[in-house]
Amino acid sequence: MKKIDKSKVKRILIIKLRGIGDVVLSTIVVKNLKKDFPDSEISYLTEEPSKPVLENISLIKNVLVLEKMTLLNKIKMLLLLRQYRFDLILDFYSNPTTALFTFLSGARYKAGFPYKGRKYAYNLFGPAERNKYHAALLHIEFLKMLGIESSEKEILFQLNNEDKLFINNFLSRIVKDKKMLVGLCPTGGWSSKKCDPAKLAEIGNHITQKYDANVLIIWGPGDENDAKDILLTMKTETTYLAPKTNLLQMAAMISKCTFVICNDSGPMHIAAALKVPVLALFGPTDPELQGPFGEKHEWINLLELDCIKCNLLECPKNHECFLQLPIRHIMEKVDSLIKKNGLQV
Repeated sequence: MKKIDKSKVKRILIIKLRGIGDVVLSTIVVKNLKKDFPDSEISYLTEEPSKPVLENISLIKNVLVLEKMTLLNKIKMLLLLRQYRFDLILDFYSNPTTALFTFLSGARYKAGFPYKGRKYAYNLFGPAERNKYHAALLHIEFLKMLGIESSEKEILFQLNNEDKLFINNFLSRIVKDKKMLVGLCPTGGWSSKKCDPAKLAEIGNHITQKYDANVLIIWGPGDENDAKDILLTMKTETTYLAPKTNLLQMAAMISKCTFVICNDSGPMHIAAALKVPVLALFGPTDPELQGPFGEKHEWINLLELDCIKCNLLECPKNHECFLQLPIRHIMEKVDSLIKKNGLQV
């Protein structure tokens, strides 16, 4: 495998498409790259939903956005990549399109995963087995195989003052005491990953009863009805519905929480990046691979189910993985989260 002459690397491109949570996890490489290539410019190729996240990170110079996968858009992007004259491309997505982009980019060093039919595109390779590592640490293993600095283990997310001010103004109007503020977030990329509103409401009620806490229901596009169902089911005076927000405003709201309870989702990874403790509820996906990254967090799933970690987008049964989660076990995880982080109760 080709060895990198680090003195020749001045422009680096990271390719990461699709889910916002996956893009956030990929930022674990940024500080490592800056250590090994301190004079380099780091750029990203991603999709529109992740653009504001990456633009807010000061160590990232440029964010290129791949529009709809039409032939014309692909040609435009390829021409743009060649104009940038990247020296090193890290294709963390490695699908047929990004492999072709990398191959035709003109970059000296082209790194990707050694998938069948795509090896032609790269002269450097990441791990062949992806399911051995947490999704964040997979990127670290990728760097190790390339001989690049890999000691930094921080995923990045930066907030701006405008979004912080928006959330501060909202919270100052509704929350009148200094109790714990617990975030409940019904968001999930697939329907099978989303804990049922009734279960989230049950969790919220137990938290308010045990800890006399404020509960903030944080929601994103497509989640408003679930969020309202949780609010109506809980029926407590210290439960509040967040306003409609953009992604960065939602992140700023998460940053104000004592801890959050999330599904496997973008908000879960954003909370972890913001160092807000997370209790993550898992069903069809594997928390060992996709769980909240770091030691501050907890996760729970119903491991005894024969269908747990099915990876199906739609549940063919009755969503037992969430509905049958014992509230006692969930509250034990909440207690552990509070204790390990020294949170005020």
